Amino acid sequence: MNRQAELVKQMSDRGLILNVYATQVIILGVALLLSVIFWGTPFYWVQSISWSFHAVLIGMVFAAAVVTLEIILDRILPEEWMDDGGINNRLFKNLHPFHILILTAIIGISEEILFRGVLQSQFGLIIASLLFILVHLRYLSKPFLMGFMTALSFSLGMLFLWTGNLLSVITAHFFIDFLLGLYIRYTHNEQKGDGLT
Repeated sequence: MNRQAELVKQMSDRGLILNVYATQVIILGVALLLSVIFWGTPFYWVQSISWSFHAVLIGMVFAAAVVTLEIILDRILPEEWMDDGGINNRLFKNLHPFHILILTAIIGISEEILFRGVLQSQFGLIIASLLFILVHLRYLSKPFLMGFMTALSFSLGMLFLWTGNLLSVITAHFFIDFLLGLYIRYTHNEQKGDGLT
């Protein structure tokens, strides 16, 4: 963990962003490969997507609840409890909102295809959720963030079980990351005296 933290610190902000994109390409590639191994087609998970406004709305409501809770916790808890080592701050603080939208859309789509569309469909909620947690290794040394990530992982898995629709979970994941990315960007700028741009 400490070695990973040191490697991240040595990266430039641009390098960090490129690393995130590369990670998502790998995650999506693994999802497609596993889909072929399990079901003989890279796009088996597509049948878990049902296009409807209701599915999108459920995901948005779920995301709004999570984001509201996280912002409240960010305001009332000690700063070190919510500190991920400054990674999210470095990632989002200088990004244009449209870039945040693109980045978080890619993250939401690729991760949910793998963890819910492929792994949860094949192995069930518990294994998929635990693997989702393991991918977010930087939280392992932060007990509160690890607990929050665990609860979020299982909640997303239960949302998929409840709706049976991958679109709801992708929507939820995207809006959580997108809204929190905007929150980080604008609160960082406020703290730096730059105002809302």
